[in-house]
This record gives sequence, C-alpha cells and structure tokens, in this order.
Amino acid sequence: MRVIAGDLGGTKTLLMIAECDTEGCRSIIEQRYSSNDFTGLEQMVLRFLSDTGTDATTIEAACFGVAGPVTRSADQVTAQITALPWQLNAAALSRETGIHPLTLINDFEAIGYGIEALTEDDLVELQAGDPQPKGTRAVIGAGTGLGIGLLLHDGEHYRPLPSEGGHAEFAPTGELQRALQHYLETEYEHVSWDRVLSGPGLHAIYRFLTTQPKRLASATLNEAITTGDPSAEISRFAIEQNDPLALEALGIFIAIYGAQAGNVALTLLPRGGLYIAGGIAPKLIEQLQQPRFIKAFHSKGRMADLMHKFPINVVMEPRVGLLGAALHASRL
Repeated sequence: MRVIAGDLGGTKTLLMIAECDTEGCRSIIEQRYSSNDFTGLEQMVLRFLSDTGTDATTIEAACFGVAGPVTRSADQVTAQITALPWQLNAAALSRETGIHPLTLINDFEAIGYGIEALTEDDLVELQAGDPQPKGTRAVIGAGTGLGIGLLLHDGEHYRPLPSEGGHAEFAPTGELQRALQHYLETEYEHVSWDRVLSGPGLHAIYRFLTTQPKRLASATLNEAITTGDPSAEISRFAIEQNDPLALEALGIFIAIYGAQAGNVALTLLPRGGLYIAGGIAPKLIEQLQQPRFIKAFHSKGRMADLMHKFPINVVMEPRVGLLGAALHASRL
C-alpha cells in the first residue's frame, strides 16, 4: 500500500510517499518544506501532491508526526505545533486532501514507531546489556527539547506511549550541578530536565559556567555564539578547538544525559532496549561513547548492578520519526 508520512516541526517539515508491505516501508519520494511558507498543513500537503505529480486517490493512508501536543477524543484528533500558529484537525485535513484514513501523532510517538523500522546499521551500541525479546523499550531524545517515551509489545508490534517526562524537575548531582540549578531558577519558575538537556540547555550550561570563578570565556567562541547557533558552536569549539569552557559545558551536558537516561531506565525497566534518539546524540556520538555518559548512567547506588542489564543504542537515522509515521500509517 502507498502512504504519506510527515514529520512536522516549527522550522521545517519533511513529507514522504512510501510503499509499505509486510516487510516494512520504503521511501519513494521525499520533500522538505519551510513550515513558515504555509498557512497550514492542508496547503502544504496539496502542494506536495502537486509537486510530486501524485493523485490523492493512489494514497491509501497518511500519518503526520507533530512537534506539539495531540488531543484525541471520541470523534476527532487535533494538534497544535508548539512553534507555529497552525491548528490541525485530522478530519478536516482528510476532507481537504481526499486522503482517508489520516491521523496525527506526537513527533516523539512517531520516533517510537520508527525504532521498529531501524536496522543494525542505523544504531550505535553503547551497552550490550542482557536484552529480552519483546521486552519493554524506552526512548529518550534531546534536541530542541527533551522527549521521553515508552514502547510496549502487543504481540505483533511495539506501540509507543508518549509522555511529558522531559518536563519533570531536574535532579542535579554534585555541587556544580546544584549551582547550575540555582542559576536556572533565576530565569525559570520551573527548572525541568528539558531546560538543561536540550540544545538551549547546553547554551544555558555554558552561560552558567561564565558566572563561576576561574572560568574565562573565549572571545572567539562568544562571537561565534552571537552570530550562529549557540549550542552547535559550543559543541564545535569543544570538539574542534579544545576550548576549555566549551569542553566543560559539554562534559556536564553528557553527564546529565547519562544520569537522566539512567533515571528513565530505572523508571521503565527497558529490558528490550533503551534508545537514545533526537538530533543531538548522532552529532555527539564520540562523546557518548566515552566513559562519562555510561558512568553517570550506572551511578544509581544500590541499583548499579541492574543498570548493566539494559541494552543502550544511539539512533543514527535522522528520519526515524518520518519512518515511524509511515509505518503507523500502514497499520491504520
């Protein structure tokens, strides 16, 4: 069957036509659009059909992963993209495009479905663990924000259960992280993991360090932060330039990532595997493979032995959410 899948973000949207069967889904056509160039998803999908010369009657289902909350009721599915004024309604979108069935899911839920579509080549193992077939899986992913999800096997497939665990209270470890939390409390009423473990979070860690004694900020890095993407520049200066303050910020970030990944593992017991997704992990794969991450993951006191049993893999496929949306569409 032929489906349309989408990965909707505040800046860009990826749309794909895929051919799906019992073996999985294969991409036929993919297009990237600037989200701000459109007034709504209906307009974008119609443009996509036109650009690709696709007759809507040849599409048997569609699913769109949305970077924002999705609300389901007895008679409708609606969504709001956090960074856009679009109000999405699955039934209205189906009528406008002529595609049925059609649904909306949270973007991290789409990533959860996409885990099942990955191959070994799409993953980098951080810990072999002791995997259990069809065991519970968990996903954590830092990007613009922090996503956390649970995957349960229903006898045939894994089904994701989304959460807002990224907005739970940040739990600092050690004196420096406690000082970081205090620093962030002057900016935010509620200091969540999302405020620290994300792209903006890495920048926040760097800003905090510039306020601490004996930490000298590089004028070159500060200029790069001002003119470019702050988190990307901090990472680049840490990896390429060996900038001391950038290295320290990135080291704290990696330790916090490991600690929260361990918290997720303790909470959900993912004996089927813990998957590290999101846009940041593939870019920092060499840093995640160093001892700091796994040491923080294991550092759980009386539960330290248990922490060695969870398989941990980094998702390197950037289209995992798009693949997940296609897979879910094929099962509608």
